[in-house]
Amino acid sequence: MSEHPLTAVVNDAFDHLVETLEDLVRTPGVSATDPAAVRRSAHQVAGLLEDAGMTGVRLLEVEDAHPAVYGELLGPEGAPTVLLYAHHDVQPPGPGWEGEPFEPRTVDGRLFGRGSADDKAGVVVHLASILAHRDAPPVTIKAFIEGEEEIGSPHLPTFLDRFGDLLAADVIVIADSGNWRVGAPSFTTSLRGLVDCVVEVRTHRQAVHSGLFGGVLPDALTVLSRLLATLHDADGSVAIGGLVASDADPLDLTDEEIRSSAGAVDGLQLIGRGTLTSRLWHQPAIAVLGIDAPPVDQAANALMPSARAKVSMRLAPGQDPATAFDALAAHLEGHAPWGAQVTVTRGGAGEAFALEATGPAYDAWAHGFREAWGVDPVEIGVGGSIPFVAAFSASMPGAPILLTGVTEPTSNAHGPDESVDLEDLRKMCIAQAIALADLG
Repeated sequence: MSEHPLTAVVNDAFDHLVETLEDLVRTPGVSATDPAAVRRSAHQVAGLLEDAGMTGVRLLEVEDAHPAVYGELLGPEGAPTVLLYAHHDVQPPGPGWEGEPFEPRTVDGRLFGRGSADDKAGVVVHLASILAHRDAPPVTIKAFIEGEEEIGSPHLPTFLDRFGDLLAADVIVIADSGNWRVGAPSFTTSLRGLVDCVVEVRTHRQAVHSGLFGGVLPDALTVLSRLLATLHDADGSVAIGGLVASDADPLDLTDEEIRSSAGAVDGLQLIGRGTLTSRLWHQPAIAVLGIDAPPVDQAANALMPSARAKVSMRLAPGQDPATAFDALAAHLEGHAPWGAQVTVTRGGAGEAFALEATGPAYDAWAHGFREAWGVDPVEIGVGGSIPFVAAFSASMPGAPILLTGVTEPTSNAHGPDESVDLEDLRKMCIAQAIALADLG
C-alpha cells in the first residue's frame, strides 16, 4: 500500500510537535491548586493555535472557571464542521517520580512528564491536524481546549450554553481517551458513570476509655470497617442488588497484563466475576477512597465515637446515577452493625455513556487508523468516567462523538512517571489528519 501524502506532511513536522509537547509539559497547569499556572497554560495554547494558522483565537471565560481556548480554521462552504476537544490542565504531580514532573525527558521512545499523555498529547494531535490542513482545510475545524477537566469540568455545561453557537459542530472529536495498548488504535465506545458519598458512623457522644468500656461497647472504627466490608461479596463482586451490569467483548486481556499494568503485589487476587473487560467496563465497582480516623502515632486508649469514609461507585452504561446512589445509601443505612448511627451524604455524580461506532465520521477515522498503524481499530470501553461527554451530547444531540487519544495502559496517567509513546503519538497525528481529509 502506498503511503498517504499526509503521512509525509506530519512526519516533516513531528520533531517540532514533540518540542511543542515538551514546552506544554513545562507549564504546570494544575487546575486543582494553581489557577495562575492554568491561565498561563491557556495563553500558551492560544499562541500555538494562532501559530498553526487558526483565526478567531481567544480565551473563553465564565465566572469562577479556568479559561478555555478557542480557535477556528474555515473550510469550504457546505463542508462539515468538526469540533476538536482536548484539555490543557493537568493533575497534581504527586510523589514517586524518577525525574522532575514538569521537566520532560525521553527514554526508550517515551516522553515522560505530567500531562505528556493526559491530555497535552491530545492538544498536540489537534495541532498536527490543523498544521497539516492550514493552507486548504477540507472541513471547518474548531478547537476547544478546556482548562478544568481534571477537576471534573464543573463549568463545561455553562461554557456550552454560553458559547453554544460558537462551538456548534457536525462532529465532535474528544482526544482524551486512549488506545487498547501500544500499537493498537482504538475507539472508546463506553464509559462508566460515577457516584460517591461520605458515610459517617457514630457510636457515642464522645471518646470513652477503652479499658472501662471495651468489650461492652463497640468503637466507631470497628463499626465502620464492618460496614464497609458489606459492600462486597466474598469474591469481591459488588454486593448491592439491582444495579445494571452487562457483558463485554473479552478481547485478549489477561490476568498478567492487569497485574503488570497496576503494579499489583505478588499473590494479590483479582476480584469480581465475569470477563476482565466486563468487570472493568460494564459492571459496577466500589472503592473506599479515604477514611477520617486518628493517625496511628496519635492513637489513644479510647473508643473512637465517630469515623467517616469516602465511598466511590463506578456505574455500568445504562445505569441511572440517582437510582444507583439511592441503592448505595440504602445498603449502607441498612447494614449498620450493632445499632450504630449511620449518616450518608451524597457527593458527586457522573453519567455513564455508550457510543455507537458507526457513520461517516467513524469510517473516516477508521481509515486514518488503518493508514497510520496498518491495522484495524479496536472498540474498547473505559472503566473510568468522563462526565463531560454527556454534556456535549446534550448540547449537540445530532453530532456523533468520537473518543480517541494516545494514552494506553503503560502511560500511568494521573500517576508518577506519566508518559506517552512517541511513535503512537506520531501515528495518531497522521490518522487524524487523514480522517479530516476523508470527512471533507
